[in-house]
Amino acid sequence: MRYIDNQNEDTFASLEAQKDWMPIDLYFGGAEHTTMHLLYSRFWQKALLDLGHVTESEPYKRRINRGLILGPDGNKMSKSKGNVIDPDDHVQRVGADSVKMYLAFMGPYGETANYPWDMGGIAGVRRFLERVYGLSEHIADTEPEEVTKQLHKTILKLSKDIPEFKFNTSISAMMIFVNLVEKHSLTQGTYETFLQLLAPFAPHLSEELWEAAGKTTSIHLESFPVADQELAHDTEVTIGVQVNGKMRGSITIAPSATEEEAMAVMKNDVVLQAKIEGKAINKVIYVAGRILNVILKE
Repeated sequence: MRYIDNQNEDTFASLEAQKDWMPIDLYFGGAEHTTMHLLYSRFWQKALLDLGHVTESEPYKRRINRGLILGPDGNKMSKSKGNVIDPDDHVQRVGADSVKMYLAFMGPYGETANYPWDMGGIAGVRRFLERVYGLSEHIADTEPEEVTKQLHKTILKLSKDIPEFKFNTSISAMMIFVNLVEKHSLTQGTYETFLQLLAPFAPHLSEELWEAAGKTTSIHLESFPVADQELAHDTEVTIGVQVNGKMRGSITIAPSATEEEAMAVMKNDVVLQAKIEGKAINKVIYVAGRILNVILKE
C-alpha cells in the first residue's frame, strides 16, 4: 500500500491511489509463499477493509505459482550440496541474452514443475542466437510464400503465448521460423519484423541488429507486430487417419472441414478405403485439423 502513495504524510495510502492501483493484477510466487506471505497479506487486506482503510477485499486479482530451477544434479540448489549455479558466471561466458532466453526456454512459467540446470540447453540457445545473427545473409528482394505465412504464424503464436507466460513455446516458434528461413530467403521487412518478435527475449542482440539494419531509434520503442489472420492460418492441413486406433495413413483437408467432408476424402483414398471396405463402421472420432479415427464393428 505504501508503494502506491509513498509521499502521503496523512495516511499510509489514500483511497484515491488505491482505486487507481489496487488490486494488484498478478501475484507470481512460489509454493513457499502460499502459507506465509499470501496468507498474511490477504488477512491484513480484509482486516483493513473492515476498518475502512482500503477499497478492495482481496489484494490480488490473480495468483500463479512457479517452480524451481534445480542444480545440474536434479536437486534443489544448496551451498552444502555444491550445486549452486551463479547466472553471472554464464552471462560472462555466453552473454545476458543467452542466459535470459535459456531461463525462458526451460518450460512454462505458470506451472509448478522443477527444471534442472542444463549446460547443453544454454549452449543450444547460444547457438540459436548465433544463427539469428547470421540471418541478414539470407535477405533477398523476394521470399517464398511459406516464409511469409510462417512469419505470421509466429506472430500469432507469440501473441497468444506471451500473455500466458508460455515463453518456451514462443522461443520454439521462433526457432522453427529461423530453420525455414535458412533454407530459403526473407525480405528486409520480414527480417525487421522478426527482430521485433525477438526483442523481448533477446533485448541486446535485437537492438544491435536493429541498429545494423540502419534504424536510428530503439527497437524497444516499436509496437509489437500484428499477425495477418489469413496468412497465419493454413488453407489446408494434413491429418492422420486411424482405423481402430492404429495409424493407417493421412488425408489433406481444410482446417475447418466437417466430419462428413473428412470421411468423403478418406473414402476417395484407395489405400485407406481398402482398410474399411466391406466392414461396418461402429463409430467415428474426428477432431478438426487433428485426427480422424474410424472404429469398425467386430
